[in-house]
Amino acid sequence: MGKKVKVKKSRESFEIVPKDEDIPLPAKRSSDEVVPKKEKWINKQRVLVLAARGINHRDRHLMKDLKTLMPHHRPEAKMERAKSLSVLNSLCEMKHCNKTVLFEGRRKRDLYMWLANCPNGPSVKFLIENVHTMGELKLTGNCLRGTRPLLSFDSKFDEIPHLSLLKELMTQIFGVPNYHPKSQPFFDHVYTFTFLDNRIWFRNFQILSEDGGMSEVGPRFVMNPVKMFSGSFTGDTLWENPEYVSPSKTRQIIKKSAKDKYVSRIDQKAKQEANRPTEAYEDDGLDIFAGDELDAAKIISSKYFVILLFRRILILLYYRKTRYEKVYSTKNKN
Repeated sequence: MGKKVKVKKSRESFEIVPKDEDIPLPAKRSSDEVVPKKEKWINKQRVLVLAARGINHRDRHLMKDLKTLMPHHRPEAKMERAKSLSVLNSLCEMKHCNKTVLFEGRRKRDLYMWLANCPNGPSVKFLIENVHTMGELKLTGNCLRGTRPLLSFDSKFDEIPHLSLLKELMTQIFGVPNYHPKSQPFFDHVYTFTFLDNRIWFRNFQILSEDGGMSEVGPRFVMNPVKMFSGSFTGDTLWENPEYVSPSKTRQIIKKSAKDKYVSRIDQKAKQEANRPTEAYEDDGLDIFAGDELDAAKIISSKYFVILLFRRILILLYYRKTRYEKVYSTKNKN
């Protein structure tokens, strides 16, 4: 048997290049190398959308519609009402979100919505009124899922200070970032935010044509701002709505007005009972069933004849007076 000959591998010599010198790029690149891609998705806004326990079915459908319109949202399970709202800051950190939309229900009747910038603030609390979801038949518009919306704000959002802050916050929350992985790179619907009657009216329209033809898609709702805080769900009060009336107070006023109607009706009945005459018409001593029936009929007919004659005279005098006034007015004009 022959002996195995060990072949010594030649060690490659490496040239030491100083750090200051630039390494020249290769003239050719093999096809196996991965081409580095330039990052286009820069605005990485992520919105955490969740609800607290206690909302009704209509509010739940509204939250579902907003999730459908926002491809950059992150879902989360219902939050327990016993927890404080400051817990949402840690939830946003775990979900890698920097914005929050929280739906909070009261008494299965009233819906409040929080818009917050986590974790530094600001945050705004709204009362949601007049909710209409996408499922209603009167909203006939339609748009593709995941498309980017155009945001249209009223001119008052640039004139009033607290509305300018709301405009910036809602632009960052409802605006879909460019080149988002779940979005489509074109616009086919528009969100309108109109400030009217100290409320913000939200509408979603489908763009039908370039000349301005639109059809409403939904959802539609009205945001009544309550308070604005400097922090995320906490902090100092930056602004408070002086004309805000809570829904329970509004229901109390309606019940009180209904009670006043009932009391006035009872008082009216009491006055009617007090002023009701105790005796019938005065008896003139004529008994139509006594004596001759023909004589009694003549007396009664003569009384009615006098009354009818007096009425006819009054009508003739009225017509003469009106005719004289017309003639006199035409003469004065001439």
